[in-house]
Amino acid sequence: MKTLMKRASLAAGLAVLPLLAALPAWAEDAPAAAAKIDSGDTAWMLTSTALVLMMTIPGLALFYAGMVRKKNVLGTMMQSFFICCLITIVWMIAGYSLAFSNGSAYIGDLSRFFLAGIADKYDQPFTLGLGTDGASVKTIPESLFMMYQMTFAIITPALIAGAFADRMKFSAMCIFMVLWSLLVYSPIAHWVWAPTGWLALGAFGLPSAADYAGGTVVHINAGIAGLVCALVMGKRVGYGTENMSPYNLAFAVIGAALLWVGWFGFNAGSAVAADGHAAMAMTVTQIATAAAAIAWTFAEWVAKGKPSVLGAISGAVAGLVAITPASGFVTPGPALIIGIAAGVICFWSATSLKHMLGYDDSLDAFGVHGVGGIVGALLTGVFAYGPFTATKDAPLGVNIGGIAQFEAQVVAVLVTVIWSGVITFIILKIVDVAVGLRITQEEEREGMDVVLHGERLG
Repeated sequence: MKTLMKRASLAAGLAVLPLLAALPAWAEDAPAAAAKIDSGDTAWMLTSTALVLMMTIPGLALFYAGMVRKKNVLGTMMQSFFICCLITIVWMIAGYSLAFSNGSAYIGDLSRFFLAGIADKYDQPFTLGLGTDGASVKTIPESLFMMYQMTFAIITPALIAGAFADRMKFSAMCIFMVLWSLLVYSPIAHWVWAPTGWLALGAFGLPSAADYAGGTVVHINAGIAGLVCALVMGKRVGYGTENMSPYNLAFAVIGAALLWVGWFGFNAGSAVAADGHAAMAMTVTQIATAAAAIAWTFAEWVAKGKPSVLGAISGAVAGLVAITPASGFVTPGPALIIGIAAGVICFWSATSLKHMLGYDDSLDAFGVHGVGGIVGALLTGVFAYGPFTATKDAPLGVNIGGIAQFEAQVVAVLVTVIWSGVITFIILKIVDVAVGLRITQEEEREGMDVVLHGERLG
């Protein structure tokens, strides 16, 4: 019997040996199995990336081109199209690394220079701010996160072009956009969105700045830069005395509609996941946009006697701008208030304020994006709902909204205004010395299409 038991034990042991030998492989495979990209999140972010790119080409290209005169339509479209090409390469070389690598509190490092290392784990999720206290685990590959952020880096400088429409040299625009992207956009994106950024960490003992999808980084930034461009370059030839009616408002309506649809990728995509945050961001974006379009339309109707098509689409864009920083932090009721406020205030800024101060912001880059971004950023501090910030480590969310958060929003707005305004002014002066900023009066009367590109609409 003992012999039989020994043989049985030996047989059992031999049977278990292959399983024991496999244990190290299981141990190695377990983390790998856990560290997989989420296909749903990845599919949504691929879609969002395409939607945001659509906002610039063809959305913004058509929106701006429809509001200029016939002689400048192709030149205006070329600006949006070529900025897309230019900033793609700038972002690949250094922009992404400066904005989203750890670096310091003020700028990223060059660890992702020319996207170095981004292909090493192309099929695995990544952690933004790896090794820092604010590290954020993503469920998508880094290449997709980089591409998504690239579309933001593209549209932001493209928005500025609306302020200097009809009059900047193409060569000057190219140099300006490269320098602006590296010296203005990337640093501010790092301050607000990188886990190591000083506004993300909370400046002056205040809470972190709340900017869900780009109120400061995109809209205030571009709007202030646009205002500085308009002031430095001066008014268009014939401004205030000649008819400068839009060539084709149908283009502008189509462009605005593309912006509206694409904006769901902008705001809901900023959840970086296909989840409840994305759904709520989409919901409040729709509500605020509709409310702003109605508010601008009725304000214009009362002030001027007729509701215009241009006013309705401008109001919609103002609502999209204002809800952007708040989209991941507010509920539908506050979104309605933000939209109404944006519609009325941006109508006033694009009409009365512009004429009172006498600057020529050709397509209201400052009046809509700068002012709308400020309205949205400040109201985010008033209406932000803490539970929307809930995480696994903080299931009740952080305490946002209220006086302290409003003060943090004021600081973020002021910092963005100052940095964008000062550095934009310096870049413009450098470009003016290097190649000159503006086409001549004779060339301006002829139009950018022929003078800069040797082409014209039939």
